[in-house]
Amino acid sequence: MTEQVLTEKPEEKTKIFALRTTANREDQVFDFLIANLSKKNLAVYSLLRPHGLRGYIFVESRDFESAEEASTGVPYARGVLPKVVGYSEIEHMLEQVKSTVAIQKNDIVEIISGPFKREKAKITRVDMQKEEVVVELLESAVPIPLTLKVDSVKVIRRESEEEEAKEE
Repeated sequence: MTEQVLTEKPEEKTKIFALRTTANREDQVFDFLIANLSKKNLAVYSLLRPHGLRGYIFVESRDFESAEEASTGVPYARGVLPKVVGYSEIEHMLEQVKSTVAIQKNDIVEIISGPFKREKAKITRVDMQKEEVVVELLESAVPIPLTLKVDSVKVIRRESEEEEAKEE
């Protein structure tokens, strides 16, 4: 799921609208919307693109007109549905974010998704802006750097824990 918070929400009630897109072009529309909204001063507060939902992006705004104006001229955007989407309708698509675990360089992690699932690796670089980590597989003969999303790894041992274990 990709979410972008754009501006501070006012105290007034906001509404969520579904923006139809060309299937498999959601990421491009999302990026175009962010660029479009940075140029215009519209009452759009956040964008949401749930993984696994093809053809739709959710726009949180003050009113229908603001959501529609945000998507005007955006390639692959097919229009905003006029019906307000209730929070209960999209709540199951949202994932609860755990308190952010500070992933650090030299941490030992387990890869929890993708072709290297269940492999153990050591973190060589962390880029929190892109939410990516670069890891090297521990059991490979040649160290090959892999770039993965932060949510596709799970920390299993910290560098500081290793040092404490060696001291004892």
